Amino acid sequence: CVASPHLRCVGYVGRQPGTRDERAVSRPAVFLDRDGTIIEERGYLDRLDLLAVFPWSADAIRLLNRAGFSVVVITNQSAIGRGLIDEAFLSRVHAEIDRRIGDARIDRYYFCPHLADAPVARYRAVCTCRKPLPGLIEKARDELDLDLSRSVMVGDRWLDVACGQAAGVRSLMVRTGEGATEGERPPDATPADAILNNLMEAAGWIL
Repeated sequence: CVASPHLRCVGYVGRQPGTRDERAVSRPAVFLDRDGTIIEERGYLDRLDLLAVFPWSADAIRLLNRAGFSVVVITNQSAIGRGLIDEAFLSRVHAEIDRRIGDARIDRYYFCPHLADAPVARYRAVCTCRKPLPGLIEKARDELDLDLSRSVMVGDRWLDVACGQAAGVRSLMVRTGEGATEGERPPDATPADAILNNLMEAAGWIL
């Protein structure tokens, strides 16, 4: 991203995976898209009452936790750059997701608020963190000491698959959200390692 106080790739901390000593050895990660993968696709989610977590999401994330994967959300949030929501509201959404998934753990949320023509000037930028570019995964790698060679990206759109591939991780498509239609027309240059029905099936593939 552009070096500026406002133009940045942003990460919100979820429930911490442990102390630095406990994370001394690089861990594999599962990078998850948010909308259409963990929660139902609502377009621009601008009200908490629109938030609906898929019924299998908590169990799938819990399985990944138990297997030793760091679980990290990677999400484009242009609604911020468009002025539809602000960062404080986005933080509330992520806190509510954490509450609803109970003891399943998302270690951190990374989001990109930028658009080249964003109505909100502070978020107007051509950045490297907006999927399908790999900037958010690379930031998570550096901040959380993650081993990308053992990591996986899961999302419901081909841009999620392309993002994972650009970062050098295996990439899975799920048919929830946009994947219900996008999976029918895969771009020739962006094959997924697998196309699965939902996040629970993706967790089974990974494990």
